[in-house]
Amino acid sequence: MAQKFGGQYSPGGNSNAPKPAFGGAKPVVGRTRANLLFLAALPVLFTAFSGGAAGMATALGAFALMILGAWLTREGIDAQAAYDARTIARRPAIPRKIFGGIALALGVAVATLDTSIMDGVLYGAIALVLHLTAFGLDPLKNKVAEGVDTFQTDRVARAVEEAERHLSAMLDAIKSAGDRVMIARVEQFQATARAMFRTVEDDPRDLTSARRYLGVYLLGAKDATIKFAKLYAQNRDPDVKADYTALLDDLEANFTAKNQALLTDNRTDLDIEIDVLRDRLQREGIRLPEGD
Repeated sequence: MAQKFGGQYSPGGNSNAPKPAFGGAKPVVGRTRANLLFLAALPVLFTAFSGGAAGMATALGAFALMILGAWLTREGIDAQAAYDARTIARRPAIPRKIFGGIALALGVAVATLDTSIMDGVLYGAIALVLHLTAFGLDPLKNKVAEGVDTFQTDRVARAVEEAERHLSAMLDAIKSAGDRVMIARVEQFQATARAMFRTVEDDPRDLTSARRYLGVYLLGAKDATIKFAKLYAQNRDPDVKADYTALLDDLEANFTAKNQALLTDNRTDLDIEIDVLRDRLQREGIRLPEGD
């Protein structure tokens, strides 16, 4: 069903519509080049239908390896972008760009074995060198804050990774509802939450005070988003949408205030109405665990 986009600059649009969460943000460097690797594999696929069964099997195998290499490379670029954006981060568990380069090189080698084994090896080696030159290596060590011990760094990294999973689940859920305005609204909340993540990464001592927000409340927000997306996708009830929007407003206001409190180190004056926020989520039917 066609849907009117009610953006700020659309005809009759709402000037109070949510702003994009990443307005002005730069695209991920290298992702376009990684996508071109998928196109580079297509000529190999076309050669699969010009020979016998052995030639077809060889070409399809080479094509699969090259596609795998392109996919791993793109995933590695995304993982590095997330790593670079954080002050404290653990290195990716799987060096996807390195594995992607190896898979691509193997695909090129297999695709060129029809001339000679030496040619296949040389072409594969050249492909690997070019790949590493174009995309570089994956991060191979954890990123730590200066003057912070490894234990504290690891605690913060784990907490932020868990929080990021909740945010990703929120966005996936809201996309299933098919409402672009609400998708933008969730992305706006994500930007607010990530501002707190950066604050905690800059000063890991803030983790104890912010742990409820990174864990309990984002878990509640995720569950509320999943619940809303299912209901709203069924009947487009404006009251359901208004209730969910009000919940996001409350969450965002509390996250913003808490983050400001962390920045000013004013923990005594503002532990941001934890009970109020908990009650607000529970009114939405979200049961939260006790404690941090």
